[in-house]
Amino acid sequence: MNVLLLGSGGREHAIAWSIAKSPLLTELFIAPGNPGTAQHGKNLLIDTEDNSAIVTFCSERDINLLIVGPEAPLVNGVHDAILNDPRTKDITVIGPQKAGAMLEGSKDFSKQFMLRHGVPTAAYKTFEATTLNQGLAFLETLSPPYVLKCDGLAAGKGVLIEPTLEKAKSSLKNILEDGSFGAAGAKVVIEEFLDGTELSTFILTDGKDYLLLPTAKDYKCVGEGDTGLNTGGMGALSPAPVADEAFMRKVKEKVIARSLKGLQKEGIPYKGFLFIGLMRVGDEPKVIEYNVRMGDPETEAVLPLIESDLLAHFKALGEGKLSREEMIISSKCSTTVMMVSGGYPESYEKGKKIYGLNEIGPESMVFQAGTKEMNGEIFSSGGRVLTVTSVEETLSGALAKSYRNLNKLSFENSYYRKDIGYELANARED
Repeated sequence: MNVLLLGSGGREHAIAWSIAKSPLLTELFIAPGNPGTAQHGKNLLIDTEDNSAIVTFCSERDINLLIVGPEAPLVNGVHDAILNDPRTKDITVIGPQKAGAMLEGSKDFSKQFMLRHGVPTAAYKTFEATTLNQGLAFLETLSPPYVLKCDGLAAGKGVLIEPTLEKAKSSLKNILEDGSFGAAGAKVVIEEFLDGTELSTFILTDGKDYLLLPTAKDYKCVGEGDTGLNTGGMGALSPAPVADEAFMRKVKEKVIARSLKGLQKEGIPYKGFLFIGLMRVGDEPKVIEYNVRMGDPETEAVLPLIESDLLAHFKALGEGKLSREEMIISSKCSTTVMMVSGGYPESYEKGKKIYGLNEIGPESMVFQAGTKEMNGEIFSSGGRVLTVTSVEETLSGALAKSYRNLNKLSFENSYYRKDIGYELANARED
């Protein structure tokens, strides 16, 4: 199979690493990719949101499968563009059409969808600039902390959890009046705070049948002890320790089944990954959000646990044979820790030479995210720069491997959290 993968982050490096192992792969292209993905295929200078250029390339290079890593191209309708062109209409696309991508493209749409189909979620209301005063009044009816979510895409940073009413009101004004999140904040969803344990569930689905991937827990806050600003993700572990068999039965029944039936009932085609952010409240699941692609850095923790051929699963989805597939998942634990640029998620410097990449042994995997290559050397080019993933029999063992290898890596002003997973490692193994 000839495959085109869209994206340039650690998620895409992990996907490229995974499918490069498949005997079904003929040629892999990544647009735009990074120095890490270049180890597994050929990087291309194609804008991930230039649908015309993507369709043309797929046609000219006889692409059989398009995998869409990030959410923006899906919301921008890349799947629709492939389907609507006679040259490419038979290509399998991993990622939903524009209608399905609205589950992530609009928080308000996804919340309404959940309510229509009985998917358990937090109570909420949506406000815009013209209803700011009503939003401020609604905040007064809630108890702290206060959850504010930008309606549109905000690169994983559009969720604010404010400890006081005063701060929540100030943030709401900043978003709706001052445009602090741009177009993504044209509407704001305010919802009740759910007190529980967060985890992520992932499925690969054709809209009817699905394969369940390993669960994960990620860490959004930049500071240790879950303090500081929200980021795109500072680390993850898989499987999520709270995802026991009894709880996952409820997730399948009350969340996954109802979500897929809702898509079918509304006539929304869906082929690709569905990422369901959950809160375990007591023994019950409540949906925080849908994403229409794999998470980052959760992908870097989840894919190393999949022992079956991911590309074969993608092929079966395209052929309408997903129900015949079995995803084989390791019983081990996986951890990934992100190394970021100093100052991230606020202002940070790029172009810092990365040292130690050649010192990482086979016991861990380095997935590159915000990197670039110059004269044979690797430099930082983003906020989240790279992630180190390890797999072991125990969570503590995997963490020890990841941190041991992180200590071999460095670049000027680099930073990583030193407490990923520790609050769970002890609880899991006591």
